[in-house]
Amino acid sequence: MNKSEYYNLNKKLDKTQIKELFREYKETGSKEIREILIEEHLYIAEILAKKYLNRGIDYDDIFQVASIGLIYAIDRYDVDKGFEFSSFATPTIVGEIKKYFRDKGWTIRVPRRIQELSKKINNAKITLSQDLQRSPTVDEIAEYLDSTPDEILEAMEASKVYSPQSLDITFDSGSDDKDINLSDLIGEEEAYYSKIENNDFLEKAMANLTDVEKEILIARYFNKRTQVSIAKSLNISQMTVSRIEKKILEKMKKELEKAVL
Repeated sequence: MNKSEYYNLNKKLDKTQIKELFREYKETGSKEIREILIEEHLYIAEILAKKYLNRGIDYDDIFQVASIGLIYAIDRYDVDKGFEFSSFATPTIVGEIKKYFRDKGWTIRVPRRIQELSKKINNAKITLSQDLQRSPTVDEIAEYLDSTPDEILEAMEASKVYSPQSLDITFDSGSDDKDINLSDLIGEEEAYYSKIENNDFLEKAMANLTDVEKEILIARYFNKRTQVSIAKSLNISQMTVSRIEKKILEKMKKELEKAVL
């Protein structure tokens, strides 16, 4: 099926059609199919890019990087491994965005006088540190450069935007057992993405359950009902519910083992 035939459907492609496209693209490397897959999934790049708004880089630039990440994900995706594309693409796109932030310099335009003063401050720090055998104070730098402490502080603050810190840098959280990544502090966390992989896993795992097993699983783990309550509603013994629940967990465990391979 060619590109025009797909668009003649006049509706968004369903999961089955998209999977067929991925299989065909893997076999043929068709540029037309690749374009369709990109257009069908651009919304993922758009939403992820919006997480990094107001961080010193234009949205259009971030979206472009996210789109490149999407293309990488499409090229690498193997539909036969059983993962939903959204679960596979999300970390790939976010990785490209973070890499862009790490590599990006001069994220904010500052006045030339501040840029020049910042360079002088860096040179002054080196000279004064050698002379004083310690790090110089703001007042000492200001005196050395015939400037004011306020001007020195302004330039030092502005210089922090020249080369942004790595998103992988860690900070002490104040807790004995946990540090915080800078990447955890920027961007608004979208709850939808934290649920994508779990939802995909549950959907795939539940497809292998019988109707009774699904009912027991939902009752036990979503509705928080007891085995006794479920047994009464299904007109079976509590022991039977326990046996079926154990069987469900074994199936889920096997499915999880497949997913992490």
